[in-house]
Amino acid sequence: MTPAALLAAALLLAPAESAPPAPSGSPPTSGPRLAIEPAGFDFGAALPGKSLTKEFTLRNLGSAELVIEKLSSSCACTAYLLEEKDRRLAPGRRAPLRVTLKTPARPGRVLEKVLISSNDPRGAASVQLEATVTSTKRK
Repeated sequence: MTPAALLAAALLLAPAESAPPAPSGSPPTSGPRLAIEPAGFDFGAALPGKSLTKEFTLRNLGSAELVIEKLSSSCACTAYLLEEKDRRLAPGRRAPLRVTLKTPARPGRVLEKVLISSNDPRGAASVQLEATVTSTKRK
């Protein structure tokens, strides 16, 4: 086989790339589809020992009911609140997810996640929180 024929055969056998996400005005995808807005948040500079809260929006962009099965955080310094009634989202529905990050006593960069397990066939998703803890002001 010539090099050109080998290349053509390799391209034919290569897996197809996945399609880009559907634009917001398009019909819903088949099955449940979790979207998180925003995907993450950076609080910027923060003092030690502070509680920083951000509200995220969980949306079902699919055509079937989305069931939020489990939430977990990467650290005890991160808490989340999703009302029980909001754990089942019909197609097109949305729900607020409130996440609080407690900054540590030591200065430095903080990066934590909340993992969201659902019946979305793509698997678990997460939201990421970031902050840069600065030292306390001196007088």
